[in-house]
Amino acid sequence: MKIIILSLVTITALFFTSCGGEKSIESQQAEDTIKENVDEVIPEKTSETSDEMTNKGIGPISSIELGEIDDALAMTGRELFKINCTACHKFGKRYIGPALAGLTDRRSPEWIMNMILNPDVMVVEDPIAKALLEEYSSPMANQQLTEDEARAIFEFIRTRN
Repeated sequence: MKIIILSLVTITALFFTSCGGEKSIESQQAEDTIKENVDEVIPEKTSETSDEMTNKGIGPISSIELGEIDDALAMTGRELFKINCTACHKFGKRYIGPALAGLTDRRSPEWIMNMILNPDVMVVEDPIAKALLEEYSSPMANQQLTEDEARAIFEFIRTRN
């Protein structure tokens, strides 16, 4: 009986060690989950220049005065964000578009506003927007927002950064 059990254990061990070349479905799913979790922590990589915070982008916004966060405007922006932005953007992780966590630390207020208002031109003429388009392979949709609506969304983004 001991010989039969020992033989079965040996054959089983040989079988599992000989199948090492292919990943199991569970192993591949675990690897994919790890990659997704890493994407949640690592901000997008672009070939931006060191002056990314001075880049104001291309569009109607040339200067923004920032003061204290306007809570009422941010609440309006939150509702507009839900309607216009959540299909492509999340704050804590990469999605169809880049993660928005820390956005105000990576981009100037004018650049953010111009990207919201003028994405069609930005992805053609702005080096940062071009790099993002290359990385994400999906252009930002022009939502045809007014400057006031874009400002409200920007104010909401400020509350999350």
